[in-house]
Amino acid sequence: MRGTAIQLNTPDELRGRVSAVNFLFIGASNQLGAVESGFVAALTSAPFAVVSGGIGCLVVVAIVAATLPALRAYRIDHSTAG
Repeated sequence: MRGTAIQLNTPDELRGRVSAVNFLFIGASNQLGAVESGFVAALTSAPFAVVSGGIGCLVVVAIVAATLPALRAYRIDHSTAG
């Protein structure tokens, strides 16, 4: 759904570039998250790394939801989607 929303809201002349940057960040985020989790687990414990990571994720989601209400209300206009 995220990929579709990005593609539908990107001008035709920029679609390839935006898609490439999006792919790069999405691809790198998994590895960066794994490294961060490994560091936290090495410094503390594996259960703490899992729990603190989950809490951190929920905090970030709450912050984004609170500061970007337009993102929560985003809908695809069916007249331009097909």
